[in-house]
Amino acid sequence: MDYSEFEKAVDMFGILTTVSKKDIKNKYLKLSKKYHPDMPEGSNEKFTELKMNYDLLLAYMDNYCYSFDEEEFKRQFPAFTNYKNWMK
Repeated sequence: MDYSEFEKAVDMFGILTTVSKKDIKNKYLKLSKKYHPDMPEGSNEKFTELKMNYDLLLAYMDNYCYSFDEEEFKRQFPAFTNYKNWMK
């Protein structure tokens, strides 16, 4: 993967900087219905490109190392903020 492929995938899904996997999956499902080869607007080439871009974005998100500030960490992992109550 090079950066231009990554940019293309990001553009296809219209991703902002704070997007979740769930948001990407929902967008993928919407676009896959639109570009499916059986649909009027669909084509096999566009559908295949969509799937490849979806897989690329998920792989990037799975392998990316986030650096959270404290507020971002609490927002993404609210259950962990109560860790002191786990040990008695």
